[in-house]
Order: sequence, then C-alpha cells, then structure tokens
Amino acid sequence: MNPLLTVRDLSVRFGSSLVVDDVSFAMEPGECLAIVGESGSGKSVTARTILGLAGVGATVAASALRFDETDILDASPRRLRSLRGREIGLISQGAMVALDPLVPVGREVADALRIHTSLTPKQRQARVVELLTEAGVPEPGLRASQRPDELSGGLRQRAVIASAIALRPRLLIADEPTTALDTTVQAGILDLLERFRAEGTAILLISHDLAVVSRLASRIAVMEKGRIVETGATAEVLGAPQHPYTRRLIAAVPTDRPRGSRLTDVPASAVVDVPASAVVDVPDEVVLEASDLVRRFGARLAVDDVSFTLQRGRTLGVVGESGSGKTTVARLVLALEHPDAGSVSLLGQPWSSAAEADRRTRRPRIGAIYQDALSSFDPRLTVGQILSDALTSGRSTRADVSELLDQVGIDPALAKRRPRHLSGGQQQRVAIARAIAPRPDILICDEPVSSLDVSVQAQVLDLLDDLQRRHGLSYLFITHDLGVVRHMSDEVLVMRDGRVLESGPTEDVFTTPRHDYTRELIASAPRIG
Repeated sequence: MNPLLTVRDLSVRFGSSLVVDDVSFAMEPGECLAIVGESGSGKSVTARTILGLAGVGATVAASALRFDETDILDASPRRLRSLRGREIGLISQGAMVALDPLVPVGREVADALRIHTSLTPKQRQARVVELLTEAGVPEPGLRASQRPDELSGGLRQRAVIASAIALRPRLLIADEPTTALDTTVQAGILDLLERFRAEGTAILLISHDLAVVSRLASRIAVMEKGRIVETGATAEVLGAPQHPYTRRLIAAVPTDRPRGSRLTDVPASAVVDVPASAVVDVPDEVVLEASDLVRRFGARLAVDDVSFTLQRGRTLGVVGESGSGKTTVARLVLALEHPDAGSVSLLGQPWSSAAEADRRTRRPRIGAIYQDALSSFDPRLTVGQILSDALTSGRSTRADVSELLDQVGIDPALAKRRPRHLSGGQQQRVAIARAIAPRPDILICDEPVSSLDVSVQAQVLDLLDDLQRRHGLSYLFITHDLGVVRHMSDEVLVMRDGRVLESGPTEDVFTTPRHDYTRELIASAPRIG
C-alpha cells in the first residue's frame, strides 16, 4: 500500500539560491509529522511545494512528489486546484493575513463549499455554523457574520481551521498554527488538531515551537539550511538528539531554565561586553509604582484595581490571555492612556497625573520594546537614522550609533540598511538598541519575542539579561509564554478580565499556584517531553 504522501529528493531553487535541498519523507493517514527549524530553513517552502504553490520563479525537482495517486509535478492546474481544499487543507500562519479583512468569516469559510460542492446557499450557511462549532468557536452564528478585526486572535485562528477542514481533507498542512497565541487558546487548537489526527487525518505540522511539536507529532524532521539533518520518532529526537543543530534548538527553549542562566552558548562578553566590574549593583529602589489602576472603554472594564511595584534592576512579568488587560496596563504605565482612577509614579514622582509638558522631559527614563519591531520603525529611515533620532544628546555621531549596535550584537555596517532588509532577530535587536539609546531606567517589553524562532528568541532573551546586568535596567515583561516569563522574571502578576488574580515571586507562583486560573494556565502550557 502506497503512503498518502511521498516526497523523495525534493529540491526547490529561486534563481541560484537552493532553499530546499534533497528532502525526503513519507506520511500515512492519521500520522502527524512535524518539520522544525528556524526561519529560512526551507520548511514552509516545502509545505507550499506540496500544494503546487512553490512560488513565482521557483524551480522544483524531485524523484517523487506524490499525493496518493496524483503526481503533483505533472498535475494540471485544474487538478491542483481540486486537490487544494478538497484533499489537502492548509492552516496558514497569521490568521489576520490569511482572512480577507473586508469579508465576514462565515463567507470565507463557505468559499470552499461554494467551489467544491453543490450545496445550496442555505445549506452552506448551516454547514458553516457546524464547522465553526466543530472548530470551537462560541456563538458560531454571530461570529460567522463578523469580520476578522472583530474577533480575537484565537477566534480568527479557529475560523482559519474551520475553512481548512470544510471539505474533510485527508492531509492537513498546519503552518505555525499556534504562533503568538495565548496558552489556553493554543491548548484548545492543539486538542482540535489531535482530534482530527485521531479520526484519520494526516497532519504535516510546520513549527519552530518544540513544545507544541512534542505534544502533537509522532515523528520529527529537523531542517537546517534547506536540508533535513535529523529525523525520527518525537521522543527519540527530543530526548536524545544526535545532530548539533537539534541539540542547539532544544537547549534554546527557556522552559525550566533557571532565572539568569544562558540559553545560548555565546558568552555574555561576546554579546554586549559585560566584564564583572561593569555589572551594576542595584539597591532595592522602587522605580515604578502603580496604585489601584482602573481603565474603562465604554461599558467594558479593561483594567480593574491593578497595583504593583517594580524595583531597580528587577523584572516583573505579566501573564494572561488576550483581553486580560496586560497591554492596557502597559499603555497606562507609558502614559499613552490616562487611568479613570488610580495613579502611576515614576522614580518616586507623579507620572500619570503629571502634565504632558512635565512628562515629556522625563520620557527618556522609560522606554518600550514591542512584539512587531518592523511596524514600529519609520520605513523611510535607515537603522543609523532610527538610532540617531533615539539618542537624547541631539548631536549623535556615527560612533554613538556604532556603540549602540555593538551593545546589541549587530555589525555597525548594518547602520546603512533599512529595517525591512534585516532578519526578524536583527530587527528586534535594533528595537532594543533604540529603546536603550536614551539610557532609560525602565523598559516595557510587550511580547518582545513571541514571533521569533526559538534560537533567535534565546539570543534576544540572553541579550536582555546582559543589558539588565550592565545597566541596572528594570523590565515590565508582558508575555503569554509561561516558559519565557518564568525564565526572565523575578516576580509575576497573573491577570484575567482586567484584574490581578495572583502575584508573587515567580518560582512561588509556578510551583505552588493559589488561584485556579493560574493552575489552568500552567497545566495548559505545552512542554517538551
């Protein structure tokens, strides 16, 4: 009996660049194979090639590229169109990009039914509600009439899944299906995919998240620079990795790594040049205090009686689902929103209640690093111009910019480039350089590594640790990733529906959680092994 999917000696070129090199694997019904690796490793191109969508200018060669009895390389465009959706489904990374922002999600889910079935409009409408229900969307009738921007990230991703399973495909390609989603939402989507697999659907999982892979996949193929460097049963590859690249990927995962331990094998001195004499000895000074913060948006209470303190040189983590109030708290702390009640003080002085003219002179003392670094830059400016603008002296020199880039581990020669020509990791390092340029006391880190590959994430987390030790920085670290927050934080707040449900030293909260919601979050987090 032939495998459901056969890939043998697959190579994909774009011009002279070989992005997939001699890749081979096969899949059976009801099996989940995970392809893992960093951005640029070739895993997504491999997945798109299976769909006959390698891309404009691609040259594809293979000894065999076959889905059941269909030779994908020889198939007509009409046959490939019928294959997509009906027999091979795709869950794309980034539901906001995958969904048409102007179209209700119900109509988007119905497209596959309209194209591939003879159902009447009324029957399609009923089937859409069934599919959204199956994908775990609450109030499916209402949600079907809403546009993507009216849904949370988790609901958008479930709508993409509903569209992908509409025709009950035999193979489901899931390309980073849970990236940047909250822990509990991620757990629900993984449960859904596991149910499909148990019902006989083959799943090709493309991911850089080894904890997600550990939970769902039966086999793993590790890709580096277009080649599969290691493959085998999930427990074997993750438990006893043979290839150095696989070992580096696993070592970079922050889960269960103690606070202050390095995630990469690059010494701190090679990143930011931190000799022992340069490490700042910080007192227990409170640099940021929030008291009884309240923020309403219409009838919705986004932040409800939130209080905390942040000491110099320490990190306070804030975790919770989307809509829990984490980012609104960050905006209140940055004085980008005004509290309806309560107050924020910065370095012992009123902050939220101060006049903007007074705050403007003190704004260099508090900075921010955001999730999407690229969208936070002016696309017209080079890296050097961005950093020159951030330096408070008003007369920055090329040497000042070079020193900043050295501190974050970037070649100063890249100062002449625009951010869009940098990798994701380099963009985030530039964002960090911009944030530390005015020599702040506090940095608000809002999901700073959630969209990065595990190895790049590890480099950025190590960099933030090194900079904290060198400059005595204090971090308010907002994330949905429990492994990251446990590794980075000295204390942690757990938020839900605008309220702080639990707070305390990080290890106390993780080892002996008091609130049911905290226990649910910790139990929902995927882990390696």
